[in-house]
Amino acid sequence: MALTSGVIEFFDQTGEVIAQRFPSEGSGEFKMGTYVVVRESQEAVFFRDGKMMDSFGPGRHQITTANIPILTKLFSLAVTGGSSPFKAELVFTGKQTFTDEKWGTEQPVVFRDKEFGMVRLRAFGIFSHLIKDNNLFVNKLMGTKGTYKRDDLKGFLKNIIVGRLNDALGEVMESILDLPKYYDEAGTAMKGRVREDFEKYGIELVDFIIKAITPPEEVQKAIDERSAMGAIGNMQQYMMFKSARAMQDAANNPGGAGMGM
Repeated sequence: MALTSGVIEFFDQTGEVIAQRFPSEGSGEFKMGTYVVVRESQEAVFFRDGKMMDSFGPGRHQITTANIPILTKLFSLAVTGGSSPFKAELVFTGKQTFTDEKWGTEQPVVFRDKEFGMVRLRAFGIFSHLIKDNNLFVNKLMGTKGTYKRDDLKGFLKNIIVGRLNDALGEVMESILDLPKYYDEAGTAMKGRVREDFEKYGIELVDFIIKAITPPEEVQKAIDERSAMGAIGNMQQYMMFKSARAMQDAANNPGGAGMGM
């Protein structure tokens, strides 16, 4: 955060900051005529007493009675002529998409499988999100923090995802015998459920991907055994077909054996 020559702006070289408050410790004094510079990937929002008053999109904005009529009314700047400072907070929020956020089950989730009964599954993948509603996000999650980073949000969003996983799996599959083909369906079901949860906090879920769903080792062995049994069954059918063809060829060529001697 920088305040030089009457200009307030915020640079994030790390890509880890979701929102930054100015002043970082809480409400501070703002003067008319001060400039606020907002990047394309940002939005700057005025708050007073925890309530959003007005916002600036990308560009260079000067704090004037014309620019912020809501603030003029609230702080009686028209009466003072706009020369007196007023108390407020300015929060810069990153509007870019935060990508490659990882999620996974620390503990297995229980899934009722029609073939194997109760099975404990682990799953992991990635998702991306962005801040959609500054008011909800700041008041429900950021609170009074001066800086809110990706790490502050990551664990919370991950817990929401894992909490929805079992319900979503139950909607799209009955057995884990053909897990990979269910990934897209489960991902779509999860995205629908999780999107609503995220929106309560002003967050938009952009992408959601399931990379893997894995059963316990003993269940995986059982799946492998079933696959092997299926292959053996197919081989037996193939050998029976070959034998039948050979018998048919012999019947169609009764003198073939003698001619070969």
